[in-house]
Amino acid sequence: MVTGGSRSGKSDYARLRGESLAGPRVFVATCPVVDEETAERIRRHQRERSPLLWDTVEEPLDLERAIGDSGKYNVILIDCLTLWINNLLFQAEQAGETMAEDAMISRAGGLLSACSAVNGTMILVTNEVGWGIVPENPMARLYRDLVGRCNRTVAAGADEVILVASGIPLVLKDSGDCE
Repeated sequence: MVTGGSRSGKSDYARLRGESLAGPRVFVATCPVVDEETAERIRRHQRERSPLLWDTVEEPLDLERAIGDSGKYNVILIDCLTLWINNLLFQAEQAGETMAEDAMISRAGGLLSACSAVNGTMILVTNEVGWGIVPENPMARLYRDLVGRCNRTVAAGADEVILVASGIPLVLKDSGDCE
């Protein structure tokens, strides 16, 4: 798991880490195009990834399926979990439902189960969104809480957790650490 704040360099770190590993690679993108600014961000990320080194799969919701369908790849990079949570929250809202922390724990657990079935390397990128001020509206607070719960769940199951701050990767957990 690679985490950090906005524009911290976490995606670059994750991409370069993936490119340092042998074998075919797939980039699983969770960000839907919702406006021109988002489209430009996506284009920038695409330019940074060589199509010779990465295949790309766009999957905003069903990461477990995307992972299961990626059996031919040695490296699977998912960027990012925070957008995945946003998409799940939006889907629930459109259905007139509320996503609770228990549901997030369950989804994160399913994600970890899918990851554990992979023979290659999984790299999951996420954001630390709870380091700022407390949001003023209930939906933003719920989002912050769901991201925090997902990050805690995934970090507990990850072999490694890297925090990227100001472009510098800091190892929070390595495969030799106890959970």
